[in-house]
Amino acid sequence: MLVAAAVCPCPPLLVPDVAAGAAPELEAARAACTDAIGVLAAARPDRLVVVGPAELSGRGPHPQGARGSFRDFGVDLDVRLGSAQGDGEAAERELPPSLAVAAWLLGRTRWSAAPLEGLGVGEPLAAERCVQVGGEIGARADRVALLVMGDASACRTLKAPGYLDERAAGFDAEVGRALGAADVAALRALDAELAYELKAAGRAPWQVLAGAADGAALSGELLYEDAPYGVGYFVATWS
Repeated sequence: MLVAAAVCPCPPLLVPDVAAGAAPELEAARAACTDAIGVLAAARPDRLVVVGPAELSGRGPHPQGARGSFRDFGVDLDVRLGSAQGDGEAAERELPPSLAVAAWLLGRTRWSAAPLEGLGVGEPLAAERCVQVGGEIGARADRVALLVMGDASACRTLKAPGYLDERAAGFDAEVGRALGAADVAALRALDAELAYELKAAGRAPWQVLAGAADGAALSGELLYEDAPYGVGYFVATWS
């Protein structure tokens, strides 16, 4: 059963080495992520599952100890998803960027509360399948925690990656409300086509969360909400 969840944004710019001189701009987001992961540890889970958006090569499960890198972003920095397990399985595929950011966050907070694994989900994954995957995750142990990585719309301003779309602010407002209220039904109802048009990479991971949380009766709290660079970022906890 799901006992706690943390929702964090996943831009590589969260990592100070990547952000370089712009690192202070996301310091509040980093601090909120640290607090959110603290909520996960306090729930004393038997297992932590980290879920984030991924391109085709990064989809599917990633075991504890899987490697990630920020070399594609011009930084000589490697990370691991938790401690290495001592076998070759973890080295087979590199973590997608979203899970590499999660690995960096977990390393920063020295996560040791429970064994963990990663799951990269593709943007096209239908809502019904996301919910099904979430239900399967929730049934893996008596006390499961989720770290859910994902960004909201990338169309909040003229200089945003997706340019300005007038629908973006309303979409993000509903996402923020749902995450802050632990509103499972609202997350399940997110429009996948609209999310795609607004470049909201968090849609599928959030709907995985909705499936895992179904029946768990968790309460939510929104710790951070902003749209630097024209991209919606949220940090929330469910417990």
